[in-house]
Amino acid sequence: MNIHEYQAKALLHEFGVPISRGVPVLKPEDADAAAKQLPGPIWVVKSQIHAGGRGKGKFKEASAGEKGGVRIAKSVAEVDEFARQMLGATLVTVQTGPHGKQVNRLYIEEGSEIDKEFYLSILVNRETSEVSFVVSTEGGVNIEEVAHATPEKIVSFSVDPATGIMPHHGRTVAEALKLKGDLAKQAEKLTSQLYAAFVAKDMAMLEINPLVVTKQGQLRVLDAKVSFDSNALYRHPDVVALRDETEEDAKEIEASKYDLNYVALDGTIGCMVNGAGLAMATMDIIKLYGMEPANFLDVGGGASVEKVAAAFKIITADPNVKGILVNIFGGIMKCDVIAEGVVAAVKQVGLKVPLVVRLEGTNVEQGKKIIRESGLNVLPADNLDDAAQKIVKAVKGG
Repeated sequence: MNIHEYQAKALLHEFGVPISRGVPVLKPEDADAAAKQLPGPIWVVKSQIHAGGRGKGKFKEASAGEKGGVRIAKSVAEVDEFARQMLGATLVTVQTGPHGKQVNRLYIEEGSEIDKEFYLSILVNRETSEVSFVVSTEGGVNIEEVAHATPEKIVSFSVDPATGIMPHHGRTVAEALKLKGDLAKQAEKLTSQLYAAFVAKDMAMLEINPLVVTKQGQLRVLDAKVSFDSNALYRHPDVVALRDETEEDAKEIEASKYDLNYVALDGTIGCMVNGAGLAMATMDIIKLYGMEPANFLDVGGGASVEKVAAAFKIITADPNVKGILVNIFGGIMKCDVIAEGVVAAVKQVGLKVPLVVRLEGTNVEQGKKIIRESGLNVLPADNLDDAAQKIVKAVKGG
């Protein structure tokens, strides 16, 4: 689960992390009052969407102006002007895709006099089962480009879970950022605070870009992106309360209600599969034959008829779907349950696109019989290769 920048900063501030003062704004008419709560004379007006690259992004609407999703205002009147331009407009960045995201929230923040910019992130190292830090003196830019062009400017290290964060970890961060004296002490303290927040809140990623040194000699978190381990959210009702469903795909929200593993994609062939590996293979073979999957959908091993029906409805709710491929290899998941769910869903929502069904495994004959006797216009397939070729041909009008 992701949260907005202003929410991430408020959470980090609970652990003592130094941030700039700011006020979230949901309506244009509130921008004036928000700006007046901050000292000025410089304000930063930030679009709040779940995507990076906001500063270099562009709005689709001409009325939103030529500037990006992060703007410097030199007066309260300018803050008000930017808020009216940005709220409700669609911001397109390198991470949103061409469709962009509508800006429903802004963060009005006090300006900072920046002397240096750094990069710092914390994430879970899946290979070592440890929490890892990634630090670089090259903040405020695309860290992927830095990693490719000048990897020596990136320092990474892991924290042994048996010991937790130690003073030498903070010194490593300070040394990597070339900080001395009081700034080095601030870096050591910040390292401990960030690690404490990361572990306490079951974060999956914490990215600060940039972490800055102000001209007053203070370290400050100028931007923060946080995502959480969804499997641990039951321990954090305060974090769950921060969820902004307007930033998520409606189909993915619906899928989460049925505990379905669903991710919307940009293709035209809807997929319903059991097992993540088989789902990936199904998407790969669709691409092999020249088309793109419309989704990743794993119904899991113990799905009920109701769960399968819900999955099918979610696929058909996508207007981009021009054909559907059901690919089930039944072990724990029984083929007859899949068949019953598909039939039930089609009878409720109808079938307006080609449907190819490949069943194999437990109760496969019962499943095929249910499909065959349903009266549905279904193309049966003997194996995955056959199924992929048939759905691609059907979608292309063959």
